[in-house]
Amino acid sequence: MGMGRALAVALVGLNGHVVEVEADIGQTLPNFILLGLPDASLSEARERIRAAAHNSGIPLSRRKITVNLIPASLPKKGSAFDLAIVMAALNAAGDVQRTAGTVFLAELGLDGRLRPVQGVLPAVLAAQAAGHEEFVVATANMAEAQLVKGTRVRGYDCLAQVALDFDAALPGLRLERSAAGADLRRHRDGTGGGAGESPPDLSEVAGQPVARLALEIAAAGGHHLMMVGPPGSGKTMLAERLPGLLPDLSDAEAMEVTAIHSLDQRGGDLKLIRRPPYERPHHSASSSAIIGGGSGIPRPGAATRAHRGVLFLDEAPEFDKRVLDALRQPLESGELVLHRAAGTAAYPARFQLVMAANPCPCGKATGKGIHCECTPMARRRYFARLSGPLLDRVDIQLQVQKVQLAQLARTSCGESSAQVATRVRQARERAGARLAPWGLVHNADLTGRILRGPLRLGGHQTAVLDRAMGSGVLSARGYDRVLRLAWTVADLQQRDQPDSDDVGLALTLRQRGEGM
Repeated sequence: MGMGRALAVALVGLNGHVVEVEADIGQTLPNFILLGLPDASLSEARERIRAAAHNSGIPLSRRKITVNLIPASLPKKGSAFDLAIVMAALNAAGDVQRTAGTVFLAELGLDGRLRPVQGVLPAVLAAQAAGHEEFVVATANMAEAQLVKGTRVRGYDCLAQVALDFDAALPGLRLERSAAGADLRRHRDGTGGGAGESPPDLSEVAGQPVARLALEIAAAGGHHLMMVGPPGSGKTMLAERLPGLLPDLSDAEAMEVTAIHSLDQRGGDLKLIRRPPYERPHHSASSSAIIGGGSGIPRPGAATRAHRGVLFLDEAPEFDKRVLDALRQPLESGELVLHRAAGTAAYPARFQLVMAANPCPCGKATGKGIHCECTPMARRRYFARLSGPLLDRVDIQLQVQKVQLAQLARTSCGESSAQVATRVRQARERAGARLAPWGLVHNADLTGRILRGPLRLGGHQTAVLDRAMGSGVLSARGYDRVLRLAWTVADLQQRDQPDSDDVGLALTLRQRGEGM
């Protein structure tokens, strides 16, 4: 009897920490002690492991088993440690060999089956960064784990198969080596998120030429968008088509997005996500559902799941004001840092925010507003939830008009998403080449220092902006936001820099919010 070792990974948010699992078999009465700050679900692993090992024909030692999870100061949670603990205990008893350098990530059923767990992709990424290449997972998690290049992943259906491939030689085992346990070194690459589905197309939107242009500009520059208009004017249809205008994610972005979605998904259906995600929470959603939170280590919310994609808040004034104001931090920094008593988790949240609202609670305050039933106080309260600091961070603030009958009657469709996406991609390439010296990607990332320094425009180009700021229509932040929009308009027109018309159009797309 000696010491046994195996490796596992503890996740704190998206950050993984390699955990060394030590097992020692003593000479005293039977007992199973688990050390190293396990949570309740991990503490229950003792009974799962004993039953799984017994039903697999490789029962654990009847003496005292002490398992220590290193580092002991790091809180650990979840059932993903089950396989590593049982392999360390079997290694300590001499029943299996060569476990010390392998990372084990799987939950055990009482019958010995290996069950998939959440967060396999970020766990494998963290372990690889720490210098580990050998991984054992449940078969259902194998495709997800293989997304990480340069690793050797083995997938199994049950504990007995794992034990056999780690040199177990016990009479209770009656299984041959499983083909599922062979080294699989290939890299799988999928589309993720609804492959085969037909995404909504921009050509299905009737009329709304100004709103379509605003959507194209938002996609090309990575700008946030606010649409205010009566019910049925097409605000939701436009927002749903924004992801279809965005280019595919790069390799690094795809891995980042897939790792986030791995935290909320079990099983082997998760493929590499190549398309920008789209999240549309209901207006009754809590702060934990949108920002993230929950008991213990905070979980990601809709804002994090929309990373590198679109977060759409329909009926935005109906959301809780505290939830809306909590979005101000990720809009500026692209990251959410959630502090709880159990620990702190940091999640990426660099998304495009799209908000839609009616002109008033009843939605009838359009045109002359003669059919509106809302009092002036009700209208003020309705928009009061959209704070000035939040709206100041939204570049495009657009008044969407009611669709006319003549526009619905037209048989010819507008441009398709594919046609607009081509221009968006070309505009992003121009912006990327211009912004590369500052390490930026989108025009929406431009800072005032750059806009008033290397990219400063002449007085004749910004005259209309100067007058707007002098009259109090624009804030200093709004001034910079308009300049960002102007650069995106110029990129779509394939011009080297904005002219006065581009700046005027950008100011027009900003006017609605400034007077809200």
